[in-house]
Amino acid sequence: MPFFAIDTMPRTPIIDPERSYSFSDYFKLNFAPQDILAYFKVELQRCRLELPRYPGPLDRLADLKARINETLPRISLTSEMARREFLIAPVLTDLLYYTAAMLNVEYPISVSDQLKGSLDYLLQNEQTFLVIGAKNEDLERGFVQLAIELIALDQWLDSEESILFGAISTGNIWQFGQFDRTARQITQDLNLYRVPTDLDELFPILIQILQPQ
Repeated sequence: MPFFAIDTMPRTPIIDPERSYSFSDYFKLNFAPQDILAYFKVELQRCRLELPRYPGPLDRLADLKARINETLPRISLTSEMARREFLIAPVLTDLLYYTAAMLNVEYPISVSDQLKGSLDYLLQNEQTFLVIGAKNEDLERGFVQLAIELIALDQWLDSEESILFGAISTGNIWQFGQFDRTARQITQDLNLYRVPTDLDELFPILIQILQPQ
């Protein structure tokens, strides 16, 4: 009977426990997202999330859409900073009006050598909501970074929130994610929302996340 040798050498871990990682480093890793999250004992699932929506009137939404539509033809959006300043920031600043949330920009946190860095936008009142800008307009890799930052927030926050919400945005496209802290499961929403076209759908979700009934 032929003999086949079996390689019993342990595989090199995806995350080197002896190395220091910033949040942006995870954007650059070429491993499967589920394998990266498994290092932190978190499961990844992808499905269409049925997110709750604020049912009340949105008296400033038409003006927000008009301002974005007016400026878009006159702005070059080739840089991440331009997309953040002229597409993401206007949405978030109007969100403050409806929710009375506090907004932190480039908010630094450090949980461990593998979980540290600055959060692009962190909104807080009754609920915590994280928003990051997708580098190079890459939503897939950007979502991995979002997931890692949600895992870090889980350890950083002293709160009883069972679900942490976040979103990754290229500026004109938004995608949601949520972290079930008890089940240790991150869900990537398959729905994508365009700005300004889908603001009527996107904005009520953003409001409801930050002021749940």
